[in-house]
Amino acid sequence: MMGRRLLIADDDASFREVMSFTLTEAGYTVDAAADGMAALELFRRQRHPVVITDLKMPGMDGMELTKRINALAPGTLVIVITAFGEVDTAVAAMKAGAFDFIPKPCDRDHLKIVVGRAFEHSRLADENAVLKRAPSSEGKELIYRSAAMQTVVTVADRVAESDSTLLITGESGTGKELLARRIHRRSARATGPLVVVNCAAIPAELLESELFGHRKGSFTGAVRDAKGKFELAHGGTLFLDEVAELPLSLQPRLLRALQESAIDVVGGEEPVPVDVRVIAATNRDLAKLVDEGKFRLDLFYRLNVIVLHIPPLRERSEDIAPLAKHFLTAYGGGRPFDLGDEALRRMRRYRWPGNIRELENICQRVTLLADGGVVPLELIPETTPEAEGMVVSAAGRIQLPAGGISLTELEKEVIVQALERSGGNKAQAARLLRIPRHILLYRLEQHGITGKGNDEKS
Repeated sequence: MMGRRLLIADDDASFREVMSFTLTEAGYTVDAAADGMAALELFRRQRHPVVITDLKMPGMDGMELTKRINALAPGTLVIVITAFGEVDTAVAAMKAGAFDFIPKPCDRDHLKIVVGRAFEHSRLADENAVLKRAPSSEGKELIYRSAAMQTVVTVADRVAESDSTLLITGESGTGKELLARRIHRRSARATGPLVVVNCAAIPAELLESELFGHRKGSFTGAVRDAKGKFELAHGGTLFLDEVAELPLSLQPRLLRALQESAIDVVGGEEPVPVDVRVIAATNRDLAKLVDEGKFRLDLFYRLNVIVLHIPPLRERSEDIAPLAKHFLTAYGGGRPFDLGDEALRRMRRYRWPGNIRELENICQRVTLLADGGVVPLELIPETTPEAEGMVVSAAGRIQLPAGGISLTELEKEVIVQALERSGGNKAQAARLLRIPRHILLYRLEQHGITGKGNDEKS
């Protein structure tokens, strides 16, 4: 929940309530305070990635609150609220460390756009911080030993030089983005940009502008021209991850961009030509989505030119050892780690619902909890007797094992697996579990399940 939690400070109760309602409706968790001191106390108890504050409040004003928050947590993004005509005050707040400003009264759509931009900025900053500590994905090569992955890589290298649209399929955490990066590096476009877009991570109302850009004044809050990802990827490659999450309303726009090599900028008068090679990826069955009316058939055919399917880790156990050794070395800080025969056997028996991403997380946990040497068995997951005893009958019913099972632990494990399979995206995890998203959020809180992940709606 922390990834989508924000703090509002405003002494105007009605305006504070309207903002809270608007942002809660948009999927955020909102804490609110009536003045600067109360807001600072809330912030001290729980750090918020984004804070919205009015500049004029009794006691501690918004300018002082901005300075205090920046001193406590420099990574927090503060959005200030300014009355009409207070441009100079807003500029002063920006110089004091504010991220952006919004006018008062504020249009609801403009508020959501500014807040969405702040959270996206915060997410990218967090990712950059993680990448500085972890092995870089930019130049990292795929690690594999299995014949199955060798076949995938051979085909990928063969088609890298073409400009054909590619579709990479596979479960979450199998390395689809890494394969896309390899294809880009080995293509004639290697000197151009590689722009990555996660279609599930950007709110639907912002996705059109993110992909195709917008012109100043095209909608409330569009105070300047902005290039979209297609224009930013000009001369290079655009990687559309989780393309199945693209709203139906935007799919014709993507189809046109692929067919015409031109985009319609929001609010623009003429199509803008773009020279972009598109690589799309999905962990869902696009053909099934077409049958269900959730994905356009013509776009499916346009993306389905060349398909590269990455098998899940459980189907290529030969890759577990080299991957584990790589991650233990990368996170070990120079300390040598030895898997040991029993740990490796346990890893090969495990089903790896989160695939390589889950293996990396476990190896990182090992390096944090162990001092080096042989990896302790208790840090390696194993298939429990309860899970082994539970089977699904032909009628689709779960068969209870003879020794019984903890329903609470079973529910918790299923939720954790759904989050791992969806890469931390709670909206997707809720769909996997066939429950409303707000029910999933309640269960997460009830079970105390936390962790980094994308909490965007999609």
